[in-house]
Amino acid sequence: MPALPAPFDDDALRELIPRLRRFARSLAREPAAADDLVQATLERALTHGHERRDGEALQAWLFSVLYRRFVDDYRRTARWRRIARLFSADEEAQAPTPEQVFDARTALAGFARLPAEQRALLLLVSVEGLGYREAADVLGIPIGTVMSRLSRARQALRAADDDQVAKKPALKVLR
Repeated sequence: MPALPAPFDDDALRELIPRLRRFARSLAREPAAADDLVQATLERALTHGHERRDGEALQAWLFSVLYRRFVDDYRRTARWRRIARLFSADEEAQAPTPEQVFDARTALAGFARLPAEQRALLLLVSVEGLGYREAADVLGIPIGTVMSRLSRARQALRAADDDQVAKKPALKVLR
């Protein structure tokens, strides 16, 4: 039976707080956001410290917890910004040109022709911002399958786009 990781005490955590703060400030670039990251990291350490792997160093574990929290928060914020942009009334926005409308409809039609597995992966990775590992976990498939399906889906979209470019009518030159 593997031994449990060595318990940590308040002194060990206090020693690491300045390092955690420095790392958090380099990531977040705002003192308040960095302090929030450190606080969330310490909270996780106190509530889930027993989940550390055998022999895992406390400092390395805390830094990985902080980094994962930063990435999660960054992705969540980016997702909310995209959603908010959909509902915001942007008065400076210009109406799309007919070419932009055609290109968008062509891309959506090409996307609709993809198999469901490829569409799901493209949505999770490209729209929702999940990483390959996260998408693999969500869909319950190996990460290699994720990468190959994404590659095939992107190739199919490029091929569909190339077909549409070739099918666009040539402009007639008038003299």
